[in-house]
Amino acid sequence: MQLRRWRSPRVPGSGTIEPLDYARGAIAFLMGGGTVVAVVLWLTGIEPRALLLAGTLWALYGLILGILNGVLEPLVDFLARVLGDVGLLSPGAGFSEMETLAARGEYAFAAERYRERAQQEPRARAEATVRRAALLTGPLGSPEQAVMELEALRDSGRLSPADDILVGLALADIHEHRLNDSGRAMTELRRLLDQYPRSHHTRRIRRTLALLRQEHFGGAGGPGGAGVVNAAGR
Repeated sequence: MQLRRWRSPRVPGSGTIEPLDYARGAIAFLMGGGTVVAVVLWLTGIEPRALLLAGTLWALYGLILGILNGVLEPLVDFLARVLGDVGLLSPGAGFSEMETLAARGEYAFAAERYRERAQQEPRARAEATVRRAALLTGPLGSPEQAVMELEALRDSGRLSPADDILVGLALADIHEHRLNDSGRAMTELRRLLDQYPRSHHTRRIRRTLALLRQEHFGGAGGPGGAGVVNAAGR
């Protein structure tokens, strides 16, 4: 198995709040407050038409959230990816040296360079560790070591939401397809859903979790070779 790269859905270094979360919170506060006021005006009879305002506010709330989740956030993801690729967001973030070593069959050396990169550059820590885990799980034949390192990083408390999702999906993939531990794979996916219910990756994670449940408990699963990690932007 080869873990495919899950692109970060946020600009590196933006803290632990996902993009546009503040906007979502402000919109919910304003629209929710306006709706409450409108309903109170309608119930008290001060303004009988206020109920129409409440309905309009809720419709606007749904529309604005749809724009945020379906347009603006993917746009932020795309711009972050483009800027990162040209070196404007994270200088030196490429992994061409390690990829070249792996292409030559020098897997152990490449894995060690990924480890050094993870230690030296906090911004690249999650992706370097996941790429190292791909080598450990695949050609180096040490999936248990990969899980141990990914779990240590996950439990360190130093990950942004996007990096935590990256690591969690890698863990789920290894548990499901290398260690044959579907229970732990589903537990990891459930953790991501519970912790990041507003991420724009939620639908994909939820669908993957449902497929695993169907495969193992519903008796009508999909193809056995389908991977848990289905990378975006690759």
